[in-house]
Amino acid sequence: DKDDQADDGKDKKTSASPTVEKSESPTADPSASGGDDNPRGGEGAKATIDGWKVVANPRFGTMFDVPADWEIESTDTSVGFEWEEDGKTDRTTVTAPAYLKSEWCTTDENKDGRKESTALATAGTRGESGAKNTDQAAETRVPWWIFGGYTQPDKKSVKYGKPKAYTTTSGIKGSVITAHSEGTPQKGKCDSEGKAITFAFKNGAGDFVTWNLYGAKGVKDEVPEATVQKILSTVRLTEEPPTES
Repeated sequence: DKDDQADDGKDKKTSASPTVEKSESPTADPSASGGDDNPRGGEGAKATIDGWKVVANPRFGTMFDVPADWEIESTDTSVGFEWEEDGKTDRTTVTAPAYLKSEWCTTDENKDGRKESTALATAGTRGESGAKNTDQAAETRVPWWIFGGYTQPDKKSVKYGKPKAYTTTSGIKGSVITAHSEGTPQKGKCDSEGKAITFAFKNGAGDFVTWNLYGAKGVKDEVPEATVQKILSTVRLTEEPPTES
């Protein structure tokens, strides 16, 4: 899929919009499961943190844990942002996402009669088939969450540093990097500054993938950095190999 390629570094200069894609198959209600059970299959998967729940992505062979108040989407859901440039659509997405307050802010900015909801925070994994190493995968991916979701078309307010080595609790080694926005023009009801973190690593098939979390910054109920780091620490591989290599 195009959204699994590492984006190039070209400027994107037209309007961005949230994108959500999913199949028509019914999804079990995550709230029907126990706190530490995986509500999306992955039988026997238990959260590594008491009271949290497992987010499994069989497509890329990854799992991570989120607090009990997060909502978990189906594994066939793709969510993120897309924008157009020179008549072509570009995007950045994750699959099998988890949300904190999926309807944190709802508005109809384009006045088409359809309400659009913005989540307070979103986390998920994706493939990075164009990457040559974990540093490149992380550094290439992380700014697009800020640009696509919070600053577009302004690139000057996107701030990020360099990737650093990181090892999860389960022993996965890779590269982690953070990004945020500063001084972004606030026009709409749901506009805010944004923050993001990307952890790049190799999955069980030896392919580069990234775990990503992005959300609103400087708002009430913003995800604390300690919680972000705790979620990141739980990233691990599934026992079953990835369904897509």
